[in-house]
Amino acid sequence: GLSLSYTISNNHSIKLLLSHYFDREEETYDITGSYLFGERDFDNTSSTFGEIVNPLGAGVYQQYARNRLAIDIGSAGIRGQHTMGKQFIQWGVQAESMRIRDEVAEFEYRDSAGYSLPYQPGTLSLYSAVQGVNERTIFRAQGFIQNNIRLTNSKRIWTIQGGLRWNGNNLNQEWLLSPRMQVSVKPTWKKDWIFRTAVGRYVQPPFYREFRRPDGRINPDLRAQKSWQLVAGADHQWKGPGNRPFRISAEWYYKHMTDVVPYDVENVRIRYWGENKATAYATGLDFRLYTELLKDAESWFSLGLMQTKENIDNDQYTDYLNAAGEVITPNSTDPIIRDSVKRDIGFLRRPTDRLITVGLFLQDYLATNQNIKAYLHFIYGSNMPFNIPGSTRYRNGLTISPYIRVDVGFSARLLPEKANRRSHSPFRQMDNIWLSLEVFNLIDKANTISYQLIKDYSNNIFALPNRLTPRLLNLKLIGRF
Repeated sequence: GLSLSYTISNNHSIKLLLSHYFDREEETYDITGSYLFGERDFDNTSSTFGEIVNPLGAGVYQQYARNRLAIDIGSAGIRGQHTMGKQFIQWGVQAESMRIRDEVAEFEYRDSAGYSLPYQPGTLSLYSAVQGVNERTIFRAQGFIQNNIRLTNSKRIWTIQGGLRWNGNNLNQEWLLSPRMQVSVKPTWKKDWIFRTAVGRYVQPPFYREFRRPDGRINPDLRAQKSWQLVAGADHQWKGPGNRPFRISAEWYYKHMTDVVPYDVENVRIRYWGENKATAYATGLDFRLYTELLKDAESWFSLGLMQTKENIDNDQYTDYLNAAGEVITPNSTDPIIRDSVKRDIGFLRRPTDRLITVGLFLQDYLATNQNIKAYLHFIYGSNMPFNIPGSTRYRNGLTISPYIRVDVGFSARLLPEKANRRSHSPFRQMDNIWLSLEVFNLIDKANTISYQLIKDYSNNIFALPNRLTPRLLNLKLIGRF
């Protein structure tokens, strides 16, 4: 990247920006696994303790991929800043050319008790397969203008920000405007308070992965995801016991989203649908308290409440009824279909829907030596949904258990202050050297990130959790010059 700034006067300046970005990615793997699952023997006096004594299923799976992605982006833009009395105006325009080459070649094979799934007599079937090459050159243009106004009187200080952003591209020929405004007020009270609110429209033009459907094809008609957002919050600072600083911050938000592109999670990968198939909303409250339990040792407590749901277009399924009007299931005594009823799923939890998130961070140091420090970090997140790919009725059929993690760390400064070092010390020119030992996931919690779905010979699906990293030791030596 290259930037060139030119100051026209004390109140006016412009900046020229030139940049080029290139990215090369490869996703290559060939994984084969086998499994046997069923009831385990938990009788520690038995000769088969810990073994499966009543098998429910067995199988083999193979996952193969040779995916390659090349991205080249060149951009040029200009920005300006102008101060005029109580107004501060910012503006900018930018043009961008993006060239993409995407090679996709992957398949998955599943076998259960000697039968490939889905089972077709006399043939070998792949569970899924995607192959293709996509090459695109996309031109983008975007710009913005924003005005910041500061108004002061004897009772309060007002800060008003209003702006407009626009962007478009030649792939889907969509040109968008995003107006926004933020107002904050600081009353001239003895207590230090700031109140703020903001409203605006946010658009997220698709980059590339959102364009690509699960079968590897590009959807050139995909529109940008859009939302109207409303935010309100407040900040308060004061001096507490021992003249220690305290600051509390609270913020409420609501987002109404349209043209949403749904996605599924496969292990640690996100698979976009490549279609504007949903409307959604997100609302919540964030709260954070900062303080210094000891001087220069910041600690904080945070609490987040959030709910986000989406309504996917045409997400209907059919219930089949027997003569008694009962829904037919594998256990029905009368499996003969007499009627059917279509059901609409409605709003479902989004994959990121987590109702409660709690965090706590504490720092401490020795009273006799501030060069020896310690910290404790705790985080809790309530359960999240897991969407089963390809399923309408059971899209939210699984739940990821709550996330719990505790980290602890210790650090020691190995160098004294520069003024206290000997003149011939080899570390004379160094600012400091720190040695730290951290224990991540101290309680060794087996947190789940997603599920591996396997089937038995009856085509029943079982979910096995994919676990995150267990307890981990991290030793660091950091030197600064």
